Formats: sequence, structure tokens, C-alpha cells
Amino acid sequence: MTDARHSDAAPASPTVRLADYRAPDFLVDSVHLDFQLDPARTRVKSRLAVRRATGADRDAPLVLDGDGIELMGVTMEGDKFPAHKYEIGPSSLTLRNVPDVFTLEIETVCRPDANKALSGLYISSGMFCTQCEAQGFRRITYFPDRPDVLARYSVRIEADAQRYPVLLSNGNRIGGGALADGRHFAEWGDPHPKPSYLFALVGGDLAAVEDEFVTRSGRRVALKVFVQPENREKCGYTLDSLKRAMRWDEEAFGREYDLDIFMIVAVDHFNFGAMENKGLNIFNSAYVLASPETATDGDYEAIESIVAHEYFHNWSGNRVTCRDWFQLCLKEGFTVFRDQEFSADMRSRAVQRIKDVRQLWSRQFPEDQGPLAHAVRPDHYVAIDNFYTATVYEKGAELCRMLKTLVGAEAFRRGCDLYFDRCDGRAATVEDFVGAIAEAGGRNLDQFWRWYTDAGTPKLRVETHSADISDGSLRVSISQSTPPTPGQPEKPPRQMPIAYAVIGAASRRVLDEGLIELTSPDVERTFGPYTEQPVLSVLRGYSAPVELIRAASLDERLLLLSAEPDLFSRWAVAEKLWRETSLAAASQSGTDKALLDRFADALGDSLAQLDHDPAFAAELLRAPTDAELLLGLDAINPDAIAAGRAHVRKTIGTRLRPQLEAIHQRLRTNAPYSPDAEAAGRRALMNGALSLLVAAGEYEYAQEQAACANNMTDEAAAVSALATADSPARRDVLDRFYAKWRREPLVVKKWLAWRAMAPAKEALGDVAQLLTHEAFDIANPNSVRALIGAFANQNVAGFHRDDGKGYAFLTDRIIEIDRFNPQLAARLTAPFELWRRLEPRRRRLAEEQLTRLTQLAGASPNLAEMASRLKD
Repeated sequence: MTDARHSDAAPASPTVRLADYRAPDFLVDSVHLDFQLDPARTRVKSRLAVRRATGADRDAPLVLDGDGIELMGVTMEGDKFPAHKYEIGPSSLTLRNVPDVFTLEIETVCRPDANKALSGLYISSGMFCTQCEAQGFRRITYFPDRPDVLARYSVRIEADAQRYPVLLSNGNRIGGGALADGRHFAEWGDPHPKPSYLFALVGGDLAAVEDEFVTRSGRRVALKVFVQPENREKCGYTLDSLKRAMRWDEEAFGREYDLDIFMIVAVDHFNFGAMENKGLNIFNSAYVLASPETATDGDYEAIESIVAHEYFHNWSGNRVTCRDWFQLCLKEGFTVFRDQEFSADMRSRAVQRIKDVRQLWSRQFPEDQGPLAHAVRPDHYVAIDNFYTATVYEKGAELCRMLKTLVGAEAFRRGCDLYFDRCDGRAATVEDFVGAIAEAGGRNLDQFWRWYTDAGTPKLRVETHSADISDGSLRVSISQSTPPTPGQPEKPPRQMPIAYAVIGAASRRVLDEGLIELTSPDVERTFGPYTEQPVLSVLRGYSAPVELIRAASLDERLLLLSAEPDLFSRWAVAEKLWRETSLAAASQSGTDKALLDRFADALGDSLAQLDHDPAFAAELLRAPTDAELLLGLDAINPDAIAAGRAHVRKTIGTRLRPQLEAIHQRLRTNAPYSPDAEAAGRRALMNGALSLLVAAGEYEYAQEQAACANNMTDEAAAVSALATADSPARRDVLDRFYAKWRREPLVVKKWLAWRAMAPAKEALGDVAQLLTHEAFDIANPNSVRALIGAFANQNVAGFHRDDGKGYAFLTDRIIEIDRFNPQLAARLTAPFELWRRLEPRRRRLAEEQLTRLTQLAGASPNLAEMASRLKD
């Protein structure tokens, strides 16, 4: 059977609505799968123990999902099922007049080597692997492929022993051995019920790097990371991160691992970062492989975070899973919160919070402000793959953080325990989670639900007034409002925690601090009296995911930048000043020199105070990117934005040059590389100083560092800084980097991304030329994200050309990729999200390309939905 999703005659995919949810008519208690692996034709025999659900319609047929697979036969209770009793549809197998309890056997064939969608069973670099979330299992065999059908799985895998010596699946290995004709088999059993999206299989010529973890109850768990043999020396940090995550989850959430073995497999072709399949996590190789020579500090941090994230899913996602895909934030938002807390404990809590919020602002806020705005728990979708979004992940995590703030840390932990205990082995809902937190905290959280059901970012307005100068009191007015979003014109007030402090202007110490729980549209509070001028710091620690609107004076802000103990609030002041000065430089009125000079001096003073915290100092030096500066703007002129930011960075780099040079020289070292947080912080500050020196036209430091660095962090920092500069050495440095690292695929992806960030006048030509380069593979999502994704999402001036050729280039690539990987194609539409906010000429040119996509014959449901939402 051929995959007909791109046939012009394919019917439009229906809209799925949360309000229409129905419990399944049939449940599957156990599944046995028998695989005969072959790249061209893999045979799959499934044996299902099926029973009609309590209360289900006695006449309801059994409907099984299937996509792009060939049916070879159906047997019930050992007898061939009559052909007239079943019907094969484009995406289903329907069996009528079935008994209440029965055993069903189905044989199918799939074609892994032709599966370029990377969903279901496919081939990556010569190995078999699977990706079944969200709806990939139906590309392997017919099954009720929905998360509320949980079954116990046993698996037998047979394959050529020489080509595929390693055969893996979920759970514990229960058997295996040699067969005739050079084949062999392995058997696996998972004692825990799970939905089909958590099924996993791997077959290939892989090397295992092994370790062991002893749980708090004394159980020994074998840990294995499987990689291509040549990469076995690059797995040490992955195993170290895994062991720390396992221990942390026991201590922070009381969750212990529950199988005899935990496995991670690195694959080169993957649509996501990683997948939490029970006991057999499949990872994009970018988040497994690391060595000082080939990986940056950022890579090490990502490995630590993603390994933890997927491991934490063992409870928040696997043992307790989702009733339906509308509950996606239940596992993803909660688990992102958990991995953020883990990273904060492993490194700097303040710096981790800054990075998390920067991610929220750069990825999720644009969703909320554009045509793709949707609730954390959406109420409808066409293709669920399109809802693996920053709103579900990053904003979903913020909701968990607010719940913890509202009920307190101890009650939040009790609520999580209650949730896990009640829902273990079940498919749960967001109501189950929030209800457990509310019960443990003794709180009514009904109003909090609006965070889950209402799209959009609330605007929080804060005004301060001197209520009575004579007694030194401070009156504060706080109001909230949320702009309309598609389908939701009215937004009632939400429940949100607002952390604050009052700082003395003279003493520079905290005079008062606390939490305001805002539930109404507006509120007034009076603080004091104080014996000195009070300065308000609001939204400390970013206690709620809102847009803060506050007209504080420059003197007040500079005081907070230097004296506020809450480091997030200090960084937020610096970030706002970077933004204001850059946008002022981009405007017709031009740079406010006095403001820019005072900001530069304040940065210099802060750097002098922060020798003890280089990681935080590095965050102060980082200006928002061109793409981040676009947030909230209208009539955008990308050329002006890029020029304004460049001017501010050059000015500050020049003004602070002696200090930046001293930092760079002081922190340069030839000591052996270590990925620990302290050493990474020093490198971050050194390279932050280097980046501003390059912005000021001081290229020699970067050229020397690129040539002599003894680790990838420092080498990459130097090369990437030069890659976006008009330095005469730019091309030569990039060419030498590629020649040096051309045999390291993950390093080459960095090079592709830097090439995509070329100066605007060269960028499109460079990117188009690289499509035929040996380093680029359009079938590999990592390649596409590195080159095309970086160009369209980050090279603001290069992509948003005033002739529209950047838009046409991206549209051509989306159409090409949609023919074989709809998930990836749909994600590539994201740069069009701001098209309505562009200046008129660019807006018209972008709209022309969106029209092409909406009118594309045979577009996948993924792409059709995204194009329609963007255009409407």
C-alpha cells in the first residue's frame, strides 16, 4: 500500500475537538509484536488481547488506525477473519460484529527505507529506529493508536545478525539467540502498561557504553548508551547526566526508576530532540555525543537538560500518561518545569532562570502575539504534530512554577506525590494534576484555569506614586489585561503571583518584599512608611509569564541593575536597556547618546562587581538578538533593526574596550577543558567580552582564538563572532574551520548555521549555494534546522530582504520537504508568523508566499493547517 497523503484526491483532515472526546470502545490488555526486520519490507505480526470497554456500545465496531502499511492478513481466535467483516480505509481497519473479549492477530508490511517522514519505523544511518509520538505507531501496524489505550507489550525482533547485531525494545530483555541463515533474535518484555506512542525498537551495529545506578531502595539498574562504534568515547557526559538526574528525581520528587535497565540510543535522523519511550530513550545524536574538542558548553548543558527531561518523563509521561493529545502540556510542560529545576540545582539558579525566560520570550511570546496563538491546553487541532509548541512546553512549565509559588514548595511537592500516586498506570488529564495541587495546598484554583484555557500573554501595568512624601510611603497601582487572540476576543482576569521588593535608594538594601496574588483586573497597595526614597522591583524571579509595562526612571532602573539582590530582576533591567537603546538606534529619531553612555557605564560598573559570578556577568553582556528585538513591534523594517542593534553593540564594545580586553585576557587559559558550571561561567564571560570586541571592529582577538583554542567552546565563540562580521578574515576563518572538522557531522552543523548568518547582502546566495554542498542533507532534520532554519529564523536582515527572495526561497524548501517530512515542513513555516507586522512592502511579498502554501495541491495536513492558520 502506498502512502497517499500527498495525493491530490486525499480528503481534508477533520478538525479534532476536545469537546468531542469519547472514551475508547475497546481496550487492549496486552500486545505481542513479532518483527522480521528488512529495510525494504519489514513484516510485523501483532497479537492483541482485546476487550470491549465497560459501558461501550455493544454494536460498536473495532476501529484500528493504520497509515501507509500493507495488510497481509487478519486472524481472530486462530481463525482467519472473513474479508466481508472488515473494511480497509485510507487510515483505518474496521472490524464489525466482534465479541466482547477476543484475541486478534494482524500481519502487516511496512517499508522502513522509504520512510523519510521519520515517523513510525525507519532507517537512520543504516540502523532501524522508531518514532511513535504522536501518531507513528499506526505506520507500523494497525492499532487503536491513542494515548488512553494502555497495554503491556512483549516484543520479538528477528534480523540479520551481522548487519544488525543489536536488537532493542522497551522494558527488560527476556531472551534471544542465534537462528539459521545468519539471523538472530531478541525478546523484550515491558511489565508496565503504556500507550502505543511510547513503543520503541532499534536494530543496528551499535556499541554500548555501560554504567550502573543503585536506587535509593538498593536496586541495581544497568545503564547503557548505544552509539555508532566510532562515537563510543563521546558518551561519558550523557551517562553522568543520567545518573545525576536519577538521583535528583529520587530526592526532589521521590520518584525511583522501575526497570532493570535504562537505555539511550543516538540516531542521526530525528525530528525532535529526544523521545522518552519507556526504558529505551531514542535521542537525536546532537544531544548524546560530546567531547571537549567537538562540543561547546552549550552542547554540554543541552545534553544535561535533555537527558534529564527524557528520564523525568518516566513518571511524568510514562507511568502517568495523557488521556488524549489535548493534555500534552500535562506531560511536557510539567516535565520541562522539572528539568529546569534540575538544571538550576546543577548550575546557577539565577542564570538558569534567565535562560528559561529568554527562551519563553523568544519562542513563546511571538506565538501568543501572532496568528498561531493557542491555549496551553488547546481545544482543537487538525494535525497534533503542530502543537508541539513553545506554548505547550515553555508556557506550560511556567504554569507549574506559578502553582508552586501560589501553594508553596511543600504543598506543591505533596500535590505532585498525590498526583503520581492517584494516576499511576493511568491516562490522566490536566484536571487531575491541578486538582491534586489544589487539594494538597488547600486552595481554590478555579480562576487559575484561565491560564490553561485562554491564549495570549497578559500585560501587567505597574505604576508607582508617592502617596505622602512626608511619611515616605509608596502607593502602587497594578492592573492586568490580555489582548484578543484568534477565536478568543474577551479575556477575563487571571490569578497570578506578583513577587516584589522595595529597595532603598540611599541604603541600597531591601526594605520590604513579598508576594501579591492578583485576581482582579486592578489593585492598589501602599508600602511603607520608609525613611529613604523607595524604589520598587516588581515581578522578581519572573513570578508570572506576563509582559511588564512600567515607566520607571533611568535612575531607578540603574539602581536595580546594581543593587537588587534578585539577579533575574537585575538582568531584566539590562535586557530592557539593551532593547530600548537598540530600537532607538533603529528608529528615525536615532540613538539617545546620553542613555547609551549611562547604560554602557552601568554595564562596566556591574562587570567590576561580578568577578565572583562570571556566568551572570556574561548574561548582562548579551544583547537581544535581531529576532528577539522584533517582539511586539509593528511596521517592522528588519534592516533598521539589524543596523540599530549593531550600532549599539559597537558603541558599547568601543566604550568598554579596555575592560573587555582585560576580561578576555584574564580569563584566557590553556588549562584542560572541564564542562563544570564554574569553568563554563568563566568561558561564557570571556567569550561575551570577545563578542563585543568583534562588534567594535577588534577582530584580531577572535582570529587568534579561532586558531589556538584548545576546546570547541572557545573556537566556536571566535568563529561564530567573525561569521556575522564584515571582517576581511571571515571567509578564511570559516573555510579553515570546515576543512578541520568536515568529518564531524555535529560540528559541521554549527558551520552551516554560521554560514546562514552571513551579512545580509551575502546570506541568501550563500545558503542557496550550500543546498548542494556535501555538508548538507535535506533529508536530515538537523541539517535543515542548521542551515535553512537558522537563516529564516535568526538572520533577520538576510531573510527579510525587501525583494522578497528570502520568502520565496523558504517557501520552495517547505514545499520540497513537505513531500517526504510533513512535520519538519510545517515547523519551517514559523518565520512567517510575523508577516502582518512587517512594513507594507515586505508584508505583501510574504503574503504572496503564504498564499502559495495555502493553495498548494496535495499539501500534507500538517502544512495545510499551519499555512491556513498563518494566513487567516
